[in-house]
Amino acid sequence: MPHPTYMLLYVDDPQASGEFYRALLDCAPVETSPTFVLFVLASGLKLGLWSRHTAQPAAAAAGGGGEIGIAVESSQAVDATHADWRARGVPMLQAPVDMDFGRTFVALDPDGHRLRVLALTV
Repeated sequence: MPHPTYMLLYVDDPQASGEFYRALLDCAPVETSPTFVLFVLASGLKLGLWSRHTAQPAAAAAGGGGEIGIAVESSQAVDATHADWRARGVPMLQAPVDMDFGRTFVALDPDGHRLRVLALTV
């Protein structure tokens, strides 16, 4: 059975979103055009940023309907990532908090896509 290897986010400005993710992920895109930016992450996952204005078929959904999960190794790494992203001016939706699955916080990208950083409790 095939497993997902590619995630597309529909964005207002692919170039601006590409710069946001380049800085946040410390990773350069492998492809850029005025309507599309593609990252290949260390995990092998491909993250595409496609202009919502040119996507075909037309994209009706806006950001916030799902989350990108970014697992880190510890609760301390959650807090350190939160402090780093706040210093960069990344909007925060949820401050670091301990939940039933572990420590987590939620930030927003320029289009309102939710970015959840978490350290799972084992």
